[in-house]
Amino acid sequence: MAERRTTGLHRFAVLTAGATFALLFVGGLVTSTGSGLAVPDWPLSFGLVFPPMAGGVLFEHGHRLAAAAVGCLTVVLALWTVVGEPRPGVRALGLLTLLAVVLQGVLGGVTVLYKLPLAVSVTHACLAQAFFCLTVTLALVTGAAWTAARPGEVSPRLARLAGATTGLVFAQLVLGALMRHMGAGLAIPDFPLAFGRLVPPLATPYITVHFAHRVGALAVTAAVAVTLAAVLRDAAAGPWLRRPALLAAALLIVQVTLGASVIWSGRAVLPTTTHLVVGAALLATCLVLALRAGRVAAPRRALAEPLPVRRQALA
Repeated sequence: MAERRTTGLHRFAVLTAGATFALLFVGGLVTSTGSGLAVPDWPLSFGLVFPPMAGGVLFEHGHRLAAAAVGCLTVVLALWTVVGEPRPGVRALGLLTLLAVVLQGVLGGVTVLYKLPLAVSVTHACLAQAFFCLTVTLALVTGAAWTAARPGEVSPRLARLAGATTGLVFAQLVLGALMRHMGAGLAIPDFPLAFGRLVPPLATPYITVHFAHRVGALAVTAAVAVTLAAVLRDAAAGPWLRRPALLAAALLIVQVTLGASVIWSGRAVLPTTTHLVVGAALLATCLVLALRAGRVAAPRRALAEPLPVRRQALA
C-alpha cells in the first residue's frame, strides 16, 4: 500500500512538472505575440471569467487558464506531499513549491495591473523557471530510482561542477528574460557576427544586454561541454548520470540553433517561444544531473577519514 502511494505521488509530481513545462510555452506565446496587455484587468478578464477568445485575448486569457490549472495541481501535490511523504525535506519542498506558485500568480497580476513594469516582468519570468525546477526536483526525489540510489565512487567534484553549470544556465535565462522584456531581441540584427563584427559597439543598453546574452551562450556551451567530459571520464558515473549529461548537450545544440533562427526569422513566434522552453528544458536537465551526482557522490567524511579507519569500514 505504501509503495503504491509513493508511486502515485511520483506520477502526480511528473504530471505537475509536465503541465508546468506546457505553461512555460503558453506564457512564452504571450510575450512572443505581444499579448501581455490584451486583457487589461486581473484576476477577471474584461470583468468576465471567460471572455471572447479572439486575438491577443486568446493567448493572455489562455495563459491565465493554464496557470490556474497548474496552480490547482500544485495545491494537490503539496497536500499529497505533506500527508503522504515521510521525509521532512521533501515535505518542505512541497510547501515551497506551493508558496512559489502563489507568489507567481500575484506577480502575474501585478504585471498586468501596473502595465508590464520591467523589473516585475523579468522577476515573473525568472520565478517561472525556478518554479519549474521545484516541480522537476519533486518529480525526481519521489521516484523509486532516487530512493534506491546509494553513494558510490563518483567524485563530489562532479556534483559541484554540474551545480555550477546549472547556476550558469539559470543566469543565462535571466539575461534572456531581461532581453526579451526590454524588447532587445533584435538589437543586434545579424548572427553569428554582431553588426558584422565580433564585438559590436555597445552604444545602447539594448545592444549591451543582447550581446551579454550571446556571451552567456558561449559560457554555457563551455560549461556543458566540460561537465559532459567529466561525466564521460568518470567510470563510476553510469547511465544514471550519462543520460542527462548527453541530453543536456543535445538540448544545447538545439538551443543555439533556435537562438540563431530567432535572429534570422526576425523573431518569428514559433522559434522565439520554442527557444524559451528549450532553455527551461536545458536548465531542468542540468539540475537533474547535479542532484543525481550529489546523490551518488562518495561521502566526504569517508574521504577525510584516516586510511586504517576507511579500511575497517570497508571490511
